[in-house]
Amino acid sequence: MNRLPIQHQTPTWQAVAIGAGLTLLATFSLEHSTVDIAFSQLFYLHGQWLLGKHEQPYALLLYRLPKALLIVWAVYLLAARLQRVVVRFSQPLARLFRPVHKLSNTDLWYLVTALVLVPTITATLKAVTHVTCPNHLLLFGGDMPYLTLWQSLQISNHAKCFPAAHASSGFALYAWAFVPLLWRWRWQIVTAVTLGGWLMGLYKIAIGDHFFSHTAVAMLLAWTLCAALARVFYR
Repeated sequence: MNRLPIQHQTPTWQAVAIGAGLTLLATFSLEHSTVDIAFSQLFYLHGQWLLGKHEQPYALLLYRLPKALLIVWAVYLLAARLQRVVVRFSQPLARLFRPVHKLSNTDLWYLVTALVLVPTITATLKAVTHVTCPNHLLLFGGDMPYLTLWQSLQISNHAKCFPAAHASSGFALYAWAFVPLLWRWRWQIVTAVTLGGWLMGLYKIAIGDHFFSHTAVAMLLAWTLCAALARVFYR
């Protein structure tokens, strides 16, 4: 399969800026909003959340398993790239990486970087925003007041709930939509990743760990970061 010209696949910095703008817009318009409260109330019935925090099989299928698979996938891609460096000494391992043999070295580095950087940046933001999880709020049977992002930053409590890091690891797969080899399937990839990421995000909403805005911002942030990295790697 022939690659399309790079300029038709690489997002512009203007597109990255639009993504960043949408991320900020979602942050300041949705975070601490009636939309968040109303959406979470759909999952909070008779004084308890729709799903228990460790209720099976949901915790396995929507939290532990996706998390483990994404980590394994990132390690696999990194190993595939390193195998090419030491190819003379690892011919027996070549068959293991045949599924990704058509990806270029740049593709592999880009994918690994995106899969690691997107959830890492999201988790870092969680640590500094100090936004409280829904299940800790007075509104939902907890003992914490419902504060704005700015108020949470000023108080600097130990809460770490915004943006949604678990869903962001799924949304990091948006990176595949920017790989030149897969360009013609980019919208199918975007659709699948969006559905998968929201499935992971809705699970965390259903157990009271996140608001709707936490997942929405994580999605937009992941798209923006993947686009920015694509611009750097495929310039």
